[in-house]
Amino acid sequence: MMASDSVTGDAAGSRPVVTRFAPSPTGFLHIGGARTALFNWLFARHHGGRALLRIEDTDRARSTSEAIDAIIDGLDWLGLEWDEQPVFQSERGARHVEVAELLLEHGHAYRCYATQEELEEMRAAQRAAKQPLRYDGRWRHRDAAEAPLGAPFVVRLKTPEAGETVIDDIVQGQVRVSNEELDDYILLRSDGSPTYMLAAVVDDHDMGCTHIIRGDDHLNNAFRQLPIIRAMDDIEGGWPDPVYAHIPLIHGSDGAKLSKRHGALGVEAYRDEMGILPEALFNYLLRLGWGHGDDEIIGRQQAIEWFDIAQVGKSPARFDLAKLQNVNGHYLREADDARLAELAAPRMEGDIDLDLLTRAMPVLKVRAKDLDDLATGAAFLFATRPLALDEKARKILNEDACSLLGRIHVRLEAESDWTSESLEASLKTMAEELGLGLGKLAQPLRAALTGQTTSPGIFDVLVLLGRDESLARIAAQARVSAGP
Repeated sequence: MMASDSVTGDAAGSRPVVTRFAPSPTGFLHIGGARTALFNWLFARHHGGRALLRIEDTDRARSTSEAIDAIIDGLDWLGLEWDEQPVFQSERGARHVEVAELLLEHGHAYRCYATQEELEEMRAAQRAAKQPLRYDGRWRHRDAAEAPLGAPFVVRLKTPEAGETVIDDIVQGQVRVSNEELDDYILLRSDGSPTYMLAAVVDDHDMGCTHIIRGDDHLNNAFRQLPIIRAMDDIEGGWPDPVYAHIPLIHGSDGAKLSKRHGALGVEAYRDEMGILPEALFNYLLRLGWGHGDDEIIGRQQAIEWFDIAQVGKSPARFDLAKLQNVNGHYLREADDARLAELAAPRMEGDIDLDLLTRAMPVLKVRAKDLDDLATGAAFLFATRPLALDEKARKILNEDACSLLGRIHVRLEAESDWTSESLEASLKTMAEELGLGLGKLAQPLRAALTGQTTSPGIFDVLVLLGRDESLARIAAQARVSAGP
C-alpha cells in the first residue's frame, strides 16, 4: 500500500481531495460525529477539495426521517455546507448488488450455503477450543452444485489467507494486521440485501472519496474493506486505496468514554438547551484533539488555513464543559448585539422589546457564558412593578436602606441629563455629602431597580430602564420596604 501524505493527499493519486461524512440516522447528531464532520469539512476546504455527506440509512427499522432532519439541521447550524446534495445509501442497493455480482463472477466472492445450525455448531466448537470466533471458510472451495436445490445462501468475500495487510494511517501511523485474522465476511445477506461493509466501500468509491476520516472505532473496518477495493481494482481498475485517518474518540472529563452521564451529547442540546453559539462549538470541537500552538480562539477562515489532519493526536480528547462555556463567552462578547437579542428573546417570558434588549447587550454580554445568562441578566428590563425581590435583595432593603432610597429618589428626580456620566457624577457627590462610599448607595439602588444584588453596572441599569421607569421602581420599593 502506498504511504499517505497528509498535506497533499498523494496516496490518493493526483485526484483532488474528496472527503465524506457518513452518519447513520438512528439518533441525533452526536457531538463526536459533529467533530468528525468538522474534520472532514476542514480537510477538504484546506486542500481546495470537496466535502460530501452520505446518510447511511440502510437500517430501515432504526433510521428515521426525524433523525435525518436533525443531523442535517445540526450540520447546517455549525456552518458545514456540503458540495453536493446528500447521498442516501438506501437508494443505492442495486449498485451494491451489482458490485457483489462482479466479485462473484471474477472469483473474489462465493456463495455460502451454511445453515444457522451449522454455523452455531462451528462457533460452539471454536469456543470449546478457545479459538477466535470466525467463519471457517467451509464453502470457499466447494461447488455450489453440492448445495440442495433452492437452498438459501449468502455471498461472502474471499479475503486473503496469507500475509498481512498494512495501513499507513495519517493519525494512527502504520498499522499491520495478519490476514489470518480476517474471515470471509458476508457481502449479501440471504435476502439479497447488501451489508454495511460492502455498501460503504462501493459508495466511497462512487463518490470519489480520496480520504476516509472517521473515528478509530472503524479502524478494524478498514482492514476488512480494503480486500473489496483491491479485488474491484483487479477486476476493472480505477479503485485506488483511499488514504485513511482514524481519529480517537472523545472521552469525558473523567477519562471514560463519553456517555450521557457526562452531559448533553446531541448538537441540538448544546444549541437549544445550553445556549451555545455555533461558532463557539465549531472552535471548541476543532481543538478537541487538534491544536495550533497555544492558540485557543480560532475562527473559521483561520481554521481552514491551519488545519492538518496529521496534527490530530493519537490519544482520546477530553470533553470539558467549563472550557466550552469559556469559549462561548468569548464569542458572545464578539457577537453582533442584534443577533444576540434575537437569540435570547425566545428564552424570556412576556413581551420583549427587541430594541431595548439589543441596546442592553453590550453590558449584558460582558460576563455571560451562554444565551441563558443573557436572558436571565436581561429579565429585569421587562419586569413589571411591584418588582419581585430575591432573598438577598430583600435583606438589603431594610428600613435604613429604604430611607436612603427615598433620598436617592429625590436626588435623581432632579436630574435632567439622564446619561450614565451625569448620573454617576450626581450619586458620587451625594455619597460624599453623606460620608458614604458609592457602594452603599449602589447596593439598595440595584436591589430596587432589578430585584437582585447582581446586575450590569448600576448607571447602565438606570439608563436602560429610562428616567420614568427607574424613578417609579425606586419609589415603589421604598414604599413597600418602609411600610405605611
